[in-house]
Amino acid sequence: MLTKAKSPTTLSGAELLMKVKEMANASKEEKAKACGYYTLTKNGIERVNMMKFLNALIDAEGIELDGKSSGQRRGGRSASYRITVQSNGNLLIGSAYTKQMNLTPGDEFEITLGRKHIHLKQVGESDIDFE
Repeated sequence: MLTKAKSPTTLSGAELLMKVKEMANASKEEKAKACGYYTLTKNGIERVNMMKFLNALIDAEGIELDGKSSGQRRGGRSASYRITVQSNGNLLIGSAYTKQMNLTPGDEFEITLGRKHIHLKQVGESDIDFE
């Protein structure tokens, strides 16, 4: 008999992807466990739920395996969490990212520049951090 583990809640979406990227050198099982995808048996043995973990990763990446479409999706790319400076010097953040954050036209952001990073903070929103 399996019981729910007393662990942090299972991560999903952008939070899951960030955690997996942070743990680049860890095994799949270690990543799944760190993201909350495990249960404890009545004997206290941990069992990693790899299928739920992998399905959550597929969902977080926005990959449609079932062939089902929401009707609003017109193809295009899924979020890769990597962009390239364009030839005109612009950085373009695609709609895959803005949809995940439920952003709408006109939403404003403050830009903070660091030595090797650019930080965007939504103006007028609470200080919820997606890092």
